[in-house]
Amino acid sequence: MKDLDHIEAIGNVLMESHSDFLRELLVDALQRVMEAEVTAVTGASKGARIVERFTQRNGYRPRTLETRLGTAQLLIPKVRKGTYFPSFLEPRRRWEKAFVNVVSEAYVLGVSTRKVEELVESMGAQGMSKSEVSRMAAELDVQVKAFRERPLGDRSFPYVWLDALYVKVREDGRIVSKAVLVAHAVNDQGEREVIGIQVAQSEMEASWRRFLEDLVRRGLRGVKLVISDAHSGLRAAIRAVLNGTTWQRCIVHFLRNVLSTIPRRAHDLVSAAVRNVFRQPTLDDARGAVGRAIELLEPKWKDAAELLRGAEDDVLAYMQFPDKHWRQIKSTNPLERLNKEIRRRTDVVGIFPNDASVLRLVTMLLVEQNDEWAVGRRYFSLESMSHVTGARAVPPKP
Repeated sequence: MKDLDHIEAIGNVLMESHSDFLRELLVDALQRVMEAEVTAVTGASKGARIVERFTQRNGYRPRTLETRLGTAQLLIPKVRKGTYFPSFLEPRRRWEKAFVNVVSEAYVLGVSTRKVEELVESMGAQGMSKSEVSRMAAELDVQVKAFRERPLGDRSFPYVWLDALYVKVREDGRIVSKAVLVAHAVNDQGEREVIGIQVAQSEMEASWRRFLEDLVRRGLRGVKLVISDAHSGLRAAIRAVLNGTTWQRCIVHFLRNVLSTIPRRAHDLVSAAVRNVFRQPTLDDARGAVGRAIELLEPKWKDAAELLRGAEDDVLAYMQFPDKHWRQIKSTNPLERLNKEIRRRTDVVGIFPNDASVLRLVTMLLVEQNDEWAVGRRYFSLESMSHVTGARAVPPKP
């Protein structure tokens, strides 16, 4: 797929699901265009004291602008002598599409000054200098990049889920598969948050280790339980960077591992025996169910029995935590559902031209998910989280 095809595909994704984000960027861009134009009208930039100025600014007046991205609220500058009316409003042009194309290209290739200059011209705007166009391009790129880099704040994150999904990327003239590492957590207030994303060559220990070290640098602390599959590189990285935490082996991935060692005709029987382990009400009951499952498996399927015997502590780690949390913390299913939604969008693009384009698009999807979680219900109650953190359950001040 060529770059133009990527841009069009990403533009469709943005328009479909992220019109609020695009509208915010659009308002910011239009305000910058108006500030540049009114500077040309007055003969002085905002706040500058120049005797030779033509006129002075005189506040702002609100103006509603209907675009295909939705209703935009603008603040149009006023001047004391004469009038000012934004050139991009008179006459109206099809510059919304140009704007979407520029932002889409930002996700694929990054924003260039030339592209922003073409955008401004398509709006019919006048009076923007090269330096102003450069600042506009730089700020747009900063807003895109800011999605990926943020401190985690002063809260602890008792539960952390780690998983990876794969995308196709062009590299040195070849199409290669790369891992997108994702971390999702619940903080001490019971709130969900996507805390990290990175593109790596693979899921080797070095990749996961750098990823986890970056999370710690950004403020990850207070981790009690890490939930993931049993990838050896990931496990080694967890031991190295998050030593002292409890590891929960995802029961969904584990069941797949067990079934891969036995004939398909026995899948239903073995699956029922293993699933019964995770239906038990207490840890002692679950250990008893493990023993019975091993007795069932060992005569015919020794590999499956050994796998269950060796993984017992890891697949039952979640039972050391509040039972109200068990359903969510015994597997990576919460993160799998998020990854499925990401895959739906990345499939639209197909082959990404570089790592940066992957980060720009996927991070945007994750930030939107963060926004939804921030205004939604807590994942776990304050009272139940207090049993994990040891803190008294006191609701935060409004």
